[in-house]
Amino acid sequence: MTCAEGLSLQRVSAPFCIICLSTLRRHSSLSLCTVFQEDQFLSDSFHTHTRTHAHTPQRGHLQHRPIVMALPDTAPLLVGLLLLFHAFGAWAIVEVNMEDKVEVMAGETAQITCMFTTDEGLGGTTIQWFYVLPNKERQRIYNKEPMHEAAEQNTLFTHRISLNVNGTAAVLVIRDVGVRDNLEFICVIKTLTPEEAEGRTQLQVFKSPTFPTIEAVETGISVNEKDPSKIGSCRVKNGYPKPNITWYRNNMPLRNTPREVVVTSSTTIESSGLFSVQSELTMKVKKEDKDAVFYCEVIYFVPGATKMTESQHINITVYYLPTEVTIWVESPKGKIKEGDTLELRCDNNGNYPSSITTIKHQNSEYSVENKTMVRTNVKRLDGGVYECTFEETDNFEEISGSTKVSVNYLESAVITPKDSIAVMEGEELKASCNALSSLQTSTTWFKNEKLVSKGNTLSVKSATLETAGMYKCVVTVPEMEGMKTSSTLQVNVKGSPQILGPDVQEVETYETTVNLTCSATGFPAPTIMWTTSDGKNLNALQTETEDGAQSVVTFKITSNVKVFCNASNDFGSKVVEFNIKTKSKGFVIAIIIIAIFLLAILGSVLYFLYKKGRICGRSGKQDFSKRKSSKDNIVVEMKSDNTEEAILLGVNGEKQQPNDQ
Repeated sequence: MTCAEGLSLQRVSAPFCIICLSTLRRHSSLSLCTVFQEDQFLSDSFHTHTRTHAHTPQRGHLQHRPIVMALPDTAPLLVGLLLLFHAFGAWAIVEVNMEDKVEVMAGETAQITCMFTTDEGLGGTTIQWFYVLPNKERQRIYNKEPMHEAAEQNTLFTHRISLNVNGTAAVLVIRDVGVRDNLEFICVIKTLTPEEAEGRTQLQVFKSPTFPTIEAVETGISVNEKDPSKIGSCRVKNGYPKPNITWYRNNMPLRNTPREVVVTSSTTIESSGLFSVQSELTMKVKKEDKDAVFYCEVIYFVPGATKMTESQHINITVYYLPTEVTIWVESPKGKIKEGDTLELRCDNNGNYPSSITTIKHQNSEYSVENKTMVRTNVKRLDGGVYECTFEETDNFEEISGSTKVSVNYLESAVITPKDSIAVMEGEELKASCNALSSLQTSTTWFKNEKLVSKGNTLSVKSATLETAGMYKCVVTVPEMEGMKTSSTLQVNVKGSPQILGPDVQEVETYETTVNLTCSATGFPAPTIMWTTSDGKNLNALQTETEDGAQSVVTFKITSNVKVFCNASNDFGSKVVEFNIKTKSKGFVIAIIIIAIFLLAILGSVLYFLYKKGRICGRSGKQDFSKRKSSKDNIVVEMKSDNTEEAILLGVNGEKQQPNDQ
């Protein structure tokens, strides 16, 4: 047989055993074997000196194991040889090399490699794998001997591990790694000498946590709070190793600061062994925090790297007292006039919820809704200073602001002289129009809707009867549309009456009753009298007009007559003559009869021409019948009711002879 390197004890056949001792030097080798009876080898005279074995004091450390044994008296030579080889230190070399750590994500497969060297080769090598328990004891999970290998039963890894050996590399494969596998693993290499060495690797398992969730406080926070107030909470779940949470305000990390910033965290170990972390931020807020952005950052670990995830950003409501109150006119824009609806708005640079806002004006206090006060149909007395007061009801602190409101006005136009004026014909007419206003005004004069003058004064150097009439003074404010007032003035020009129309008027009528109208101007208003040429006075209806009088008379006539309209006042009179001529009705009847007779004659003539076919293309009753003709001719036979003559017409209207049919 061939002895393995080192010392081995083998049973050949009972009761004999073979003991072999070999050593390997750099330049020579020596091997010695002997056969003896088992009972002799195991007798009391056989002594074994045992040493205390340390597990790999140094990686790759060569260990020598001297063995001194007493053999039976029949083998003194063997003892001497053993002592000789011990003196030369001829024992096996075992060396193990492993990585300090192996990193893997949960759920993946981990591979832990054990690199080893031994002088004996793989044939006599035993490979064992252990993991370290929390109490520092070892738990074997895999054993590989020269003739047998298997995973240990009833361990965490029984059904999830396998061993791949390739040359001097023993790779422990762990499938479906979980966080419970975050352990230290030991690889032990043993030889037949028996020499052994071991190495250790820490398996580090990683699990990325969930996306962080953040919640802000729903209620507002006052800057007047004495103690830090809760801002929000941040939570991340199921990470391994434990994730870390950092709070940020406007991209700046927040650290614990006494009485200013407090960050508290709590960690929960789930049943799966994963970590869930919750962090709560409390701080003393300032006014500037009303626009601040808060978020939390989660730092977690993956194989060979550190990662970071930001939560959503949140804002908080910060309540703070105002330092300034502002009141202004919201509507109307621009200048205000009487009759407008005034809308005042009051606001402040604070946002405290427990507050009262009021607006005061001349010892009167007005309620404010949605920071707005409305007054309709304002007058000039509504102008003045309006003060808006903000009162914080918790501390009863007040702050005010004010604005001045001007309500522009335009009073009614006043004309001097008032209502009406009378001037002599030829005299100067002068009147003035004014309206009191808070703004610059413009005045114009109109007569019969036509512009006659601009300015406050109406002036006519030489009045005539045409000057008389109704004048309208209009006062406007150019700066503001809609500010307008007006008044009227009746101008009368003293003088003798004038009758509208010619002095002599011709009137023809077939009626027995006639209506006559006579209109006269003048001031004072003239009196109109109606008389006939035979000296009769006619009763009439007289009405005054804007510039004089008008009279209408109705009377019966039997023959031609002259009627006179006489208009008179304190300054003279005027007469107009109406020549009325009557026409007989018999003459009219005769004209009508003659017209009817002429129409009858005209109708008879037209009927005769129609019967003769002179109009409308008619030549009596016609009978048309189509006849066959040649390709180029169409023959039509025409018969008259009055004659037996038949005329044949060709296609072009040419007259055809009977033999051409």
